[in-house]
Amino acid sequence: MTHGAARREDESGGFAEPPDDGLREGRPLWRQRDFGIFWAAQTLSVLGDSFALIALPLLVLEATGSLARMGLLTAVGGAAAVVAAVFAGAVVDRVDRRRLLIACDLLRMGLYGAVPLVWLFGPQIWLLYVVLPLCEAVGMLFAVGYVTVVRGLVGTERLTEANGRLNATAAAAGVLGPLCAGLVAAWSGPAAAVGVDAASFGVSATCLFFVRFRRRTPDEQPGERTGLWRDLRTGIAFLHGHRVLRSLTALLFVFSFLTLGIHDLVIYHLGHDLGHDDGTVGTVMAAGALGTVTGALLAARIRRRLGFGPTWAGSVAGCGLAFAGLGWARDVPVVAALSAAFLACAAVGGTCSMSLRQEVTPEHLLGRVTSAFWTLHYAAAPIGAAVLTWAAEVRGTTPVALAAGGACVLLAVAALFTPVRGAGRTVSR
Repeated sequence: MTHGAARREDESGGFAEPPDDGLREGRPLWRQRDFGIFWAAQTLSVLGDSFALIALPLLVLEATGSLARMGLLTAVGGAAAVVAAVFAGAVVDRVDRRRLLIACDLLRMGLYGAVPLVWLFGPQIWLLYVVLPLCEAVGMLFAVGYVTVVRGLVGTERLTEANGRLNATAAAAGVLGPLCAGLVAAWSGPAAAVGVDAASFGVSATCLFFVRFRRRTPDEQPGERTGLWRDLRTGIAFLHGHRVLRSLTALLFVFSFLTLGIHDLVIYHLGHDLGHDDGTVGTVMAAGALGTVTGALLAARIRRRLGFGPTWAGSVAGCGLAFAGLGWARDVPVVAALSAAFLACAAVGGTCSMSLRQEVTPEHLLGRVTSAFWTLHYAAAPIGAAVLTWAAEVRGTTPVALAAGGACVLLAVAALFTPVRGAGRTVSR
């Protein structure tokens, strides 16, 4: 942590501010031209991704009627994203990030745009098994790249506020996208919905073309090229060597293991335990999305008042309490409220976690550190989701939700005995 772009740990466990780069302004973020355009571009990219989430499985179902083929397509896409996450950071740190983001959007526009054109001559299911994995891999590159440029757009002091805005609109787009995709698919067919998806990436790329990203200084350049595997190890080494990020990564590893399967548990609880239909499930999920939007928008204000450590630990404790209550809830409004509370707390913790990582990581390492953080963070999450849902089916949702929620509360208490407690005392607005 000797690099000039990094914050230096002070004796209290917080971080001293880096030199002001001239990008922090008193104007609201929505009035800052470059961030506003970037914000719109990121929202459009998320909207496009959420369109694909509905449109592509509908194409498979329409052409084959097979649920197994739908699941296989989803699995292939997910595997491609995981593999891309391992390499994304090294790529992002080695190329011009603005060009990378534009190229990612243009590639996804071309790949998704090929689907409705081919479908004019008849369904070709094999094409989807080519397009989706490639788009998921490119999407992971975009996700890592976008995280690395936010600090240069708004300055360090406003990172939490900026991330909150980005996460809130992403959550809203994640709700609006599937709804719009379903309407377009019902009106013109799933292939047309994929075409709209492709167009959204084209508009996003156009927006990014007009964003003026801060140029990296010579000190922030990646330097002499090293081997790819050494690049991959660099991100992990930085996380391990930074006492706060090391603790935070370990805590989030456990948290994601405990909670990734919560959506499946809520769906199972509503449908199996309480006997409600898909419409009720959709309503509860929409309420949960509103919780995400609310939490993301409040994250900066809460952190400003409490500091990073108490905010993060409190958000994890809030997630645990909401999770524990879900298994006991028998009324749909209560389930919806607890789902919203869980996701609001998760959004607060996630926004603060992302912001702290951006604040303390040297510019030339930000892509690799982000990639390593996400890979380690979610490494055990799929196993946790499988264990959680299996246990709920065997033992019932009530004891499983209580156990997982209680473990989250204990995790929050444990965080107070790590360097996370005193991290980030310098306020990031």
